[in-house]
Formats: sequence, C-alpha cells, structure tokens
Amino acid sequence: MPITVAPFEIPVDQAAIDDLRERLRRTRWPDHVNDEDWGWGVDITWLRGLVDDWAGFDWAARVAQLNTLDHHLADVDGHRLHLVRARVGAEAGPVVPLLLLHGWPGSFAELTPLLPHLHDAGTASGTAYDVVIPSLPGFGWSPAPTAPGTGPSATAEMLDALMLGLGFERYVVQGGDIGAGLALRLGRDHPESVAGVHVNFPNFQTEHGPGDEPSDDDRAATKRQQAWRRVEGAYNHEHSTRPQTIGYALTDSPVGLAAWIGEKFHAWTDRSASGGEVPVDREHLLTDLSVYWFSEAITSSMRMYKESAADPFVLTPDRRIDVPLAVAAFPHEIPTQPRSRVEKVAHLTSWTDLPRGGHFAALEEPELLVGDLTAFVATLPAYADPSD
Repeated sequence: MPITVAPFEIPVDQAAIDDLRERLRRTRWPDHVNDEDWGWGVDITWLRGLVDDWAGFDWAARVAQLNTLDHHLADVDGHRLHLVRARVGAEAGPVVPLLLLHGWPGSFAELTPLLPHLHDAGTASGTAYDVVIPSLPGFGWSPAPTAPGTGPSATAEMLDALMLGLGFERYVVQGGDIGAGLALRLGRDHPESVAGVHVNFPNFQTEHGPGDEPSDDDRAATKRQQAWRRVEGAYNHEHSTRPQTIGYALTDSPVGLAAWIGEKFHAWTDRSASGGEVPVDREHLLTDLSVYWFSEAITSSMRMYKESAADPFVLTPDRRIDVPLAVAAFPHEIPTQPRSRVEKVAHLTSWTDLPRGGHFAALEEPELLVGDLTAFVATLPAYADPSD
C-alpha cells in the first residue's frame, strides 16, 4: 500500500530549553543513604553530575547535527511515524534494505552511531545499505497513539507497511530491547517480506507442551531471569501496570526523568572495562534524555509495556520463526532466552558470543554489532555474493 512521506526537521524551542534549565536549577534534592553499588537507587553524586552536564548541554547544536540526517514523517495506515533514512556503503553493487529498531529507554538517535560503521562495512564488501530508522509509535517525534490498542502486533504491521510503502519488497530487520521483539514478530508474521532477522536481545516467551519439557539450560535461564527481575524489574512492573501514574512525575521533573533513565544506563551496560563508569559517551546519554524531554514522549513510550503485557509474543516449535535468524549475544545483556531455547523455535543460523558489551550495544559497541550484522547479511540467499 502506498504511503505518504514528507520531509521533517527536529524542532528547537528556545523557551523549552530555558524552562528545562530553570527546572534543573530549582531541583529539590532528597536525602541520600545510598552505597557504592547503587543498592538503594541512583547515586546522588552521579546524578548531580549528570544534571549539571544536562543544564549546560547545547541542545540546539545537537539538533543541528541530527538534522543533517534525512528525516521524514510517514503516514502509515493513519498513523504518523518519524524516521531517518540513510544510504550508506558502496555506491554500486547489491542494495540491502535494512530496518533498525530501537527500544526503551532508547530512541532513533541511539542507532545513528551504527551508520558510519555500516558505511565502512558496505564500502569494504561492495554492498549498499538503504537504512530506515523509525521512531516507534509514541517515541520521539512519532506521535502517541490516541487510544489503547497500538501494541507490538499493530506496531509490527505498521513497520512492515512502512517498508513496503517505501518500495522495498524484501528487507532485513535488526533490533534490541522492544525493537528485538518487534523484529522477531516481523520475521514470524511476514516471511514473504523479511529476508532475515538480527537481534541482540532474543525477546520472546515460550510454552512447553507434552514432550517438550524444559532443559537444564531452560531452567538455568529462567532462574537468571527471575533473579534479575527481583532486583531490576520494578520499572517494568510499573510500566506494565500504571504507566500514566509515573508519567506525571517524569513529564514534570527532568531530574526524575534523568534518574529513571540514567539508572538503566548504569545497570544495563558493560562497566567491567570502564572502572565502573557508564561506557556511553555523555553526549549520547544527554541526547537520549533530551529526546524524551523535548518530545514529551516519556509517558507514551512507557505505554508500550502495558500494551505488550496484553499482547505477549509466544514462540513454540509449532509457532516458530522460519526466516534466518541471527543473535549477537553481548556478555552483559539483560538475562534472556538461551541458545538452546531459541534453536527450538526459530531457524537460528548464527549465534555469536561477543567479548564485551551490554544492553545498549549500538552505543557501547557499534563496531561489534555492525560486524555481526553485516556478516549475517552476507549469508542470506537474497544478498549473498554470487562469486562465493
């Protein structure tokens, strides 16, 4: 189905920038009984440093950088989607349409560091990548759905319609976090248009029936997931049950937003080689916070968790993914499905245990992520080098 696509630029509102700085200046700070392990929550010294940096962050200059990319608003089945489009890599040769999907608390900007690495990889291999990076509905400058019901299934349908409407008959999809779940749905539900799926977070549920009892790996993975949820899962429960309630606080308080999101960058990244510091460039972290603040999208972004709880994604040996699937397994990723479980429910053609990195792979280790992704693309029949 044809779609309507119009040019777009991220807006800059100086009054909103001034208001943010005034709110940050007037923060009423709580008392502090934390420890070095953040066992009670976000460390106040770390957060004060982040807030000071945010107050001095030149958002207008950052927007000018982001606006050098090719932004659009697409009308897809009555929904508007913001997206970035980029052609990178070789000037000639095979063209690989590539859909990149972010999660929470990420945004389209989280994935833009992949573009120069995709360009280098494509130039070296003689491949052109036609990259589409959308903002998911209710994230960034994709307007929030006006009524409940735009969950993962509806979003996946929207994304497939977007790619087909842009003129791609077949495409590859890559995702992490919520984006990984959407990528897997696309692979299962649209094998006619999805040539391959690459994820760095195999995000699905499974059911065990007669003759398909959990293996030792399954049981061990379940224990890891349960242990993680006991320590780190409060945000998920809040998002999945009462996102509107916490949304009032996070929409009104930039320090609250910085704490809510900053905690995830501290807890979910691979800090083993950085002396405990968050291994993400401070500009990227401040960009992420600013996208949520200035787009006023934090509440609508959290609603996806409640929508997902009502629309679980379940894979079984009888309801599986048959298109080629690759998993880039980063060692400090949130506990998720083990390889043995993925192999039962998907056509797993590649599983790479990478040496470092965590949940925000596109920011932490973009070169490793792109290397694994492009190696996978080269194995797909639609894009394999005929000379090999």
